[in-house]
Amino acid sequence: MRVNRILLSSTLVVVALVLQVSVLARLHLPGAVPDLMLLTVLGLALVYGHVGGALVGFGAGLLADLAPPADHAAGRYALVLCVIGYLAGLVKPETGRLKSATGPMIVVAVAALGSTLLYAGVGALVGDTAARHVGLGSLLFTAALYDLLLAPFVVPGVMALARRAENDPLAESTSAAAKATDISSGWLSGGTGLRIGGQRNGLRAARARMAKAGRIKGVKRL
Repeated sequence: MRVNRILLSSTLVVVALVLQVSVLARLHLPGAVPDLMLLTVLGLALVYGHVGGALVGFGAGLLADLAPPADHAAGRYALVLCVIGYLAGLVKPETGRLKSATGPMIVVAVAALGSTLLYAGVGALVGDTAARHVGLGSLLFTAALYDLLLAPFVVPGVMALARRAENDPLAESTSAAAKATDISSGWLSGGTGLRIGGQRNGLRAARARMAKAGRIKGVKRL
């Protein structure tokens, strides 16, 4: 990962963790807690891809495992976010641009359900039965609901910051100009009205040259 990715990812993850612990965890909402860390990892994974998403997810999860008041085994949440970040990065748009909000919202819903199930499954392996007492069905429903409500305010902003850190404005303007040139050339070679207009102008110019040449020859004969 490049330096700008590391700095941005670290900053966003730390901010998300502070808000998660100091604000969201103290709301005492029924069921699950809105997972701001998960949404941050998803936003970065949709820009950085599966490798970057896995690395960011592992680092964010490990930080959450070690930060107080963590009450679970270290590495448990790191494994969950690493897997989620990797899988979310696999659906990264090829162009880096999203055509609609439907795709990211589906990713958020699936990630919320998958992370809850994976976290509960890993907890069952290490002897943590808290999910059974709370109710897995209630946790799944509230986790998906809270994350979907919070996602429009988090994921687009994280993705915008990640893209801004990745791209050079000068390179963007140059590529935009090059793209416009390619589009124009495509239109010209595609038999559109622009090409027809160009052919008409060429015929008019040829006729003008022929008429001029005829006048010159007439003068020479005289």
